[in-house]
Amino acid sequence: MKRFIRVMKALSDPSRVRLIKILEHKPLCVCELQNLVGLAQSTVSKHMRILEEAGLVDFNKEGSWIIYRLTRGEESEYARVMLENLQDWLSDDEILQDMIARLPQVDRERICVV
Repeated sequence: MKRFIRVMKALSDPSRVRLIKILEHKPLCVCELQNLVGLAQSTVSKHMRILEEAGLVDFNKEGSWIIYRLTRGEESEYARVMLENLQDWLSDDEILQDMIARLPQVDRERICVV
């Protein structure tokens, strides 16, 4: 029950769902995500921690950057199923469409101060 509730709570915030939908396209660092969603770095980091604890995202370090990506849901069947379903959902969200349209212009080398 705890894993199920953790996934559902993680997906109960529109910003976190948009972060998931953006990461469907490619792995990104916090400053790239921040640039796309327009939230403070600390807020994006908090959202990413919640998504990670729910088993929806994981990360690896590349130099001084922490790069987030979607998991395959190996740790949680609930996370896996929700990630699979989200692939087909929310294509009509205008805010999300705008973020995805701006994705090719997001360049961590240019926007991230290390």
